[in-house]
Amino acid sequence: MKPVKQFWLDWFTRLLKTSLVTLLFATLSMGISSAGWCLPIGQPMVIAVLAQGDAVTDPRAILRNALPIDNSTIRTVQADLEGLGKYLKAKRWSSVKKDLKNAAFLLTLRRDSILKSIPDERQPEAVALIDQLTSGVDQLVEVADAQDKQQLLLTSKELLPKITQLEELMIEGFPFDVPSEYANLPQLKGRATIEVKTTQGDLTLIVDGYSAPVNAGNFVDLVQRGFYDGLPFLRSEDDFVIQTGDPLGKEEGFIDPKTGEYRAIPLEVLMKGEEAPIYGMTLEDAGIYLPNLALPFSAYGAVALARPEFDPNGGSSQFFFFKFDNELTPPGFNLMDGRYSVFGYLVDGKDVLKKLTDKDKVISAKVVDGLDNLVEPPAS
Repeated sequence: MKPVKQFWLDWFTRLLKTSLVTLLFATLSMGISSAGWCLPIGQPMVIAVLAQGDAVTDPRAILRNALPIDNSTIRTVQADLEGLGKYLKAKRWSSVKKDLKNAAFLLTLRRDSILKSIPDERQPEAVALIDQLTSGVDQLVEVADAQDKQQLLLTSKELLPKITQLEELMIEGFPFDVPSEYANLPQLKGRATIEVKTTQGDLTLIVDGYSAPVNAGNFVDLVQRGFYDGLPFLRSEDDFVIQTGDPLGKEEGFIDPKTGEYRAIPLEVLMKGEEAPIYGMTLEDAGIYLPNLALPFSAYGAVALARPEFDPNGGSSQFFFFKFDNELTPPGFNLMDGRYSVFGYLVDGKDVLKKLTDKDKVISAKVVDGLDNLVEPPAS
């Protein structure tokens, strides 16, 4: 593992003490894996660059935002519910009530604009969800009037998964064509949930094939094969990442038993507003800086593909969890974005992830939902 350079840490500390700007460069050199599988060695890595607005750091919210739908009404209801916590921290009850009343208005008087995005055969399920959301938001309005912070957070947390379910009903088919050059690789045409048992406890991951079908498909395929069972974790000395997927410590990836060849997985990054991901190069190499990504590194436990230092298309089985630190990495765009392929997030087991060290290992990994979205390559 490559240690953080003390020079850059000292420089960063002095910078924080002397600058008049609160959101500045967090510069450090961070290893993503052992040997050649790492960030550029000896080069300062600008992890965060002047955070842009209020970055979303909740993994489930990021995943909701990444769903390939186009319905402004439900997106507004979603934003109204997701933003409650921010207002509560500032004790802005007037803003809480305003957003809840807006959500109630949209769910009641604009429900037709929500339902128009739902296929006919899914309409009954969608109507039931809208009714549940409407009732729940009405309850929240009463809770807000009583200024019961704890109950408001609890109830809103229960409602957000229903928003997710409703938005998922809007998706028809797959949003883009994966380039034919990757037809020989597994692809995830949707999402899947993975449960990983470790020596410290259980982790639950959601991997997103809508945004990274090749990287997510490769991961789900390897999980289904039992590839990760029993493999050790590798921890960076600066504790920013923890990684696994290195079979027998050989610093290699998955060798396909059918071909006897190394399965190479390309860099795959989808920017918001674009129809399909960019493949085969970092966004920096493509001349794109501070990108607004569908799957950013802004949540604790972002799951991404490790790769050889100078080969953006040389990833395979090794992946890492990014242990996002809000103090060292202010929420916002960072230069991890666009250099590595995020394909999912940890959604349960944060305390377990914090405990993992290089003394721990994966006991087993299992696909518990979404396996039917995995598309295996045609037999040659």
